[in-house]
Amino acid sequence: MYLEKGLDDSAAVSRCLAGDTAAFEVLVARYQGPLYAVASRMLGSREDARDATQSAFLRAFERLGGYDPAFRFFSWIYRILVNECLNVLRSRRPEEPVPELSEKRGPLERLEAEERRRRVRTALRGLTAEHQEVLVLRHFAELSYDDIAGVLGVPAKTVKSRLFTARQKLAGTLKEWKSAT
Repeated sequence: MYLEKGLDDSAAVSRCLAGDTAAFEVLVARYQGPLYAVASRMLGSREDARDATQSAFLRAFERLGGYDPAFRFFSWIYRILVNECLNVLRSRRPEEPVPELSEKRGPLERLEAEERRRRVRTALRGLTAEHQEVLVLRHFAELSYDDIAGVLGVPAKTVKSRLFTARQKLAGTLKEWKSAT
């Protein structure tokens, strides 16, 4: 069956709920790339990112009846993906290193970049889950304040407040480390 690529999200969901499960392919095609990119940044592992993205689509399909078309589909499935990624991160042992995506740099530059990433990851892990989440959504997923508010189900002012506090704490931790070296 041929599906319209221009089919809007609400129409695709409606068709899927009416029994045309192939309509879900439109949503997968539309959001698989952006969701995978976010998962990859959050998890640092291509394999984990693929698994989390696939799990998010599976959970979204299973819970499609709970989607409220008054809101953006992307915000809804994004929230599911973030929860999947957070579950993966919680399941990792604390000492397990987060694998990095390969880079094309010289040995010294790779070493320096890895040290910076390690320090940022460690500093991020020292933040509360709320603060980690807003930082990832804003700086890695590059969502607007309003989109983050929609994903988290909080007012935009709360997002701004959490983001300000998270940045301050992260900067303080990183500054302490820099002055100690």
